[in-house]
Amino acid sequence: MLKVKLRRQGKRHQPYYRIIIAEAKSKRDGKYIESLGTYYPLGEKKVFALNQKKYQSWIKKGAQPTETVKKLVERYSIKKDPII
Repeated sequence: MLKVKLRRQGKRHQPYYRIIIAEAKSKRDGKYIESLGTYYPLGEKKVFALNQKKYQSWIKKGAQPTETVKKLVERYSIKKDPII
């Protein structure tokens, strides 16, 4: 099963994360299939960059986001109003 996960990078006490597609049983910083974006949790402005089209296509293919990724996407994604 594929998962949408966070992969930790950066220096000690200065982490940033890549949002990736990887096998569910792979290690946190192990091999991954594709990178979808980045998340910088430090600083005044937290930066969350995600390729929405790639994310949606992987979700449609059956990839499951982890709880952390799901919360980040809900918090930072741009919400579009439905067209009536």
